[in-house]
Amino acid sequence: MIFGQELQLAAEPDKYRRLQNSCMGKVLVRPMREGDLDEADRIMRLAFGTFLGMPDPMKFMGDADFVCTRYRADPPAALTAEVDGKMAGSNFALDWGSVGIFGPLTVHPDYWDRGVARVLLDHTMKIFEGWGTRHSGLFTFAQSTKHVHLYQKYGFWPRYLTAVMSKQVGKVENTGVEITSYSKLGPDRQREMVQDCARLAGSIIEGLDLKKEISSVENQKLGDTILLKAGDVLAAMAICHCGPGTEAGSGTCYIKFGAVRPAPDSAKVFDSLLDACELYAKSQNAARLVGGANTGRHNAYRKMIDRGFRTDMQGVIMQRPNEPGYNREETYLIDDWR
Repeated sequence: MIFGQELQLAAEPDKYRRLQNSCMGKVLVRPMREGDLDEADRIMRLAFGTFLGMPDPMKFMGDADFVCTRYRADPPAALTAEVDGKMAGSNFALDWGSVGIFGPLTVHPDYWDRGVARVLLDHTMKIFEGWGTRHSGLFTFAQSTKHVHLYQKYGFWPRYLTAVMSKQVGKVENTGVEITSYSKLGPDRQREMVQDCARLAGSIIEGLDLKKEISSVENQKLGDTILLKAGDVLAAMAICHCGPGTEAGSGTCYIKFGAVRPAPDSAKVFDSLLDACELYAKSQNAARLVGGANTGRHNAYRKMIDRGFRTDMQGVIMQRPNEPGYNREETYLIDDWR
């Protein structure tokens, strides 16, 4: 998601660049540093909150954190934009193996309409090129024609809506499926399990690999990765953030990514995975369980509705190339690309 209305730049780039150059200094993009985090977080909240018309923009997201967590997950993939030595915006790229996601891309309101977002995007695309990313995407507001138009200039195209859904944590009983968590494994077994998770994800789309997300949650103590086994096979996994200072926030367990290995009983395993996530949320005293459902994954979306999840907000994901990726009807997977 970005905040900065770049339609004029996209429609009349030469004219707008001349205007930009006359109004402010050159946009410098560099790797983010630890000392940038407070200002990057402030700009992110101010930009989102201002765009959404909040009376106090700085209250956006409460005590949830998308900036520090993403920087510390992969510092070389975090970018800072400066104008005349002053921070103007930032962006974060997420490396999921063959899949790459970026965001939140935010620009200080003082620099909206001045091309800062476009310079950040230019550098972000270079990161994807360096990783060899085969399928990349983002989440943005479906109603914002300006954002959609800008991203189309970079080859991203809107597809299905993504619903960010939640439910109250209730009484859940263990269904008898073998449930464990990454944090409870020894170092050797953790290394093996990361490979098992990569094989599971790769069975959904070739090369999909969540090892950086798993390591980030473990190293930063953001939550845990829930693991469901069927015999010797990993049947499902869910990377969860829980509590303040994470991407969840107080009282919330957030399923950042959850997936079921394709199999004839995938729907049943998906039920068990949702049960396991709710049990984990309850163990952490979380009142709400949050997860994203792309409507292209129709079966998973319907299943979450049937399980009591309701949509809190929705946006559209944009993808490059313009292909379904893993957002297919039969895929039982949870994420939202924010």
